[in-house]
Amino acid sequence: MQRVVTAELDLEVGVDVDLIFQITAARSMPVVLENLTFRQGDRTYYATEIVDPFGSRLHRLRTEPGPLEVRYEATVSGRAFAPYTSELDTIGYLRPSRYCQSDEVFAHARRQFRGLAGRELIDAVSDYVAASVTYTPGLSLGTDSAVTTLASGQGVCRDYAHLVIALLRAMDVPARYTACFAPDLVPMDFHAVAEAYLEGVWYVIDATRLSQRTSLVRIATGRDAADCAFLSYHGGFVGLDGLRVDASVTADAETEPDDHRALVQLS
Repeated sequence: MQRVVTAELDLEVGVDVDLIFQITAARSMPVVLENLTFRQGDRTYYATEIVDPFGSRLHRLRTEPGPLEVRYEATVSGRAFAPYTSELDTIGYLRPSRYCQSDEVFAHARRQFRGLAGRELIDAVSDYVAASVTYTPGLSLGTDSAVTTLASGQGVCRDYAHLVIALLRAMDVPARYTACFAPDLVPMDFHAVAEAYLEGVWYVIDATRLSQRTSLVRIATGRDAADCAFLSYHGGFVGLDGLRVDASVTADAETEPDDHRALVQLS
């Protein structure tokens, strides 16, 4: 399967700002063509690439104050390789984190999913979040967490992912957050899904039911959205004037809808 992904960010950068982007396909993805540029007028900047232990690629740079155009495009062809998962990783993905407070939803999870384990548990958590949360663009805040989403019953993809992760961790299943490109997503944007660890394999859960999971392109992986922000900065002001994301399948397209009860790895 061949996928073409693009991201365009138009920023207004203040003085002395340290910019960190996570908008490129992860190291594990089979990228065949790729171009990432940072431009201010006629000037081009070159970022330092930093790769974290899970293959997420961070690009760091400083620019002059003023408008900054960030452009990314890539063609991804074939299946990704599965990075090694250590015992330490699985321990980390069992712990509560900033947006996935598994300790705070522990009692609720234990009542709701009592007696379930393995695939049956993963299916039940996915179905529960899909049914109990309403997709509501523009109403959730960047500081909302799994606890907020459980109480409000509304959110966007990051909120669905956080709630799935928190509930799974509360049931002793390692779970992590993945930012990705999702071909033909509606509405189109960067997308977020959860991954659950079962018998040595990470499986993708998209409780929004909006993506075709077999076509996803991994960008970043972490405990929650705090580890996977498409842009973070330190030391000054940055305004986001425009954000455009696109992703499509150009060959060997999946013709059947995603059966979200099937076990699927991010490929």
